[in-house]
Amino acid sequence: MVEQAAHRMAERIAANAPEDWTRAVFSGHAGSGGSGITGGYTLHGAHVPGGRPDLHPLLRELAEAVRDDRGWDPVAWEMECLPSGEYRLVTFTGAVSRVPEYGGGYEIVLDPDHRLPQPGLRQEGSTAAPAGDPELAATRFRAYLERRAAILGHSEELPPPVTAAALDEAERRIGRPLPADLRALYLIADGDGIEYRHRYLIGNYGWLPLEGLVAECTEWRDWQDRPWHGWDLEWDAVVFDTTPADTVRRCGDHPGWIRFATGEDGNFLAVDMDPARDGRPGQVILTGRDYDEGPEYVADSVTSLLQEHLELLEQGSYEKYDDRISLNEPAGDPGTRQIIGGIPDEVPPTLQAIHINDAAGTVDLTPLTAAPGLRCLHLNRSTTADLTPVRGLPVESLRVTLDGGDLAPLAGHPHLASLSLDTTAPVDLTPLRTAPNLHGLDLSGAETSDLAVLAGLSGLRYLALTRRQWATLCDRREVPPALAAVRLAGDDVTFEEALALALRLGLGTGSALRVTGSL
Repeated sequence: MVEQAAHRMAERIAANAPEDWTRAVFSGHAGSGGSGITGGYTLHGAHVPGGRPDLHPLLRELAEAVRDDRGWDPVAWEMECLPSGEYRLVTFTGAVSRVPEYGGGYEIVLDPDHRLPQPGLRQEGSTAAPAGDPELAATRFRAYLERRAAILGHSEELPPPVTAAALDEAERRIGRPLPADLRALYLIADGDGIEYRHRYLIGNYGWLPLEGLVAECTEWRDWQDRPWHGWDLEWDAVVFDTTPADTVRRCGDHPGWIRFATGEDGNFLAVDMDPARDGRPGQVILTGRDYDEGPEYVADSVTSLLQEHLELLEQGSYEKYDDRISLNEPAGDPGTRQIIGGIPDEVPPTLQAIHINDAAGTVDLTPLTAAPGLRCLHLNRSTTADLTPVRGLPVESLRVTLDGGDLAPLAGHPHLASLSLDTTAPVDLTPLRTAPNLHGLDLSGAETSDLAVLAGLSGLRYLALTRRQWATLCDRREVPPALAAVRLAGDDVTFEEALALALRLGLGTGSALRVTGSL
């Protein structure tokens, strides 16, 4: 029962309260995937740091009770308790959830199925021919196995090959062709695993059997095209380019990436059958858990990768552990892609992201023009007065505090996708009307001359405002027409305020579950 779970939560909160407390407010989420909690106690009007009670076991009870009662999983919740013993619990679906980090407040998801397009989908595709050669790949693979056998003192047992018909059927099931050189390897052996024990032949990764390759393609695609970490993280996320540039599409994952070898840690070697302009079909990349910010280019083909493996063995660049060989593959050098801190005296041309933190004085952004591939520019607790240098850079994610100056340099900016803007004086938003790819905007720290401009941003999908700003926009009926998620910003906003805003934006909240009681 939800009422019983709420009563036990209130008891735990009261029992852990400091002396002379005047109020306690906690909020978070709970469900089959776990629970989270934020908030605290107030003492004579001031927030008391720390002292948060362990509510997680009780949140599991709450989640189960709400799931039984309403079918929601996960649920968002907020509980207020007073020293008098009175308490109030509000729960709703995960469509309205607390955002404990940057700017605080509540996130409201209006369209749970909407996903922001990945920048790589807009990239020009390759027209080049594959670099792989099936006959050469087979020859190199056999030579590679012979060299390994000489080092180990015996041949390595491998699964029997698959048939050409099996390869054709696999391609039908995944909906894409395999590169000819990878097909050639499967006609020699069906991966490198015997009873789940891999030989780690390719790039020190476990080469998957053909059925495993198909399963990785079909099961992953059936789940989703790429990991989605929630709007609070995704609305201004950036995907890095590879080295060499424009070889692999700038995506967290892509249906054209066929995973054929596993690191058994959530990372994979894949053949890329839909490369960017300067890539080659069948090129080998690294993708998976550790590559949300972009894949890593490995080789132009399986054929070339096998040649690299042969050369490493010939050079003695490997380690032998009992019955296993581990190649000492040289680390790639993409140059400095990200800087956290200040702008260095010499800006590396390979820079793609910079986070300028706590800068003294007004930051001059001019030196960043030396980084022609800069995609992410975040000024954190730092100010600038001139955005002109941004005009000629491919910046997609911009977080800035303007101390004077204006947004004119952003007019027509072809790359700008997200903007988090703080200001020290009112600023005109009109230049944003002509930024064609702007999909996310946070104005909760900005003074603006006219919020009506937002009504004309038809491509805007995410918007963060304060309660006052939202009231103005809603009262004037100037809400952007295609929002998929919003944030009611502010550390002091309540769940009830978030539910009220959600209702004004068209999300039905009448089923919200409210429980009141007294200890």
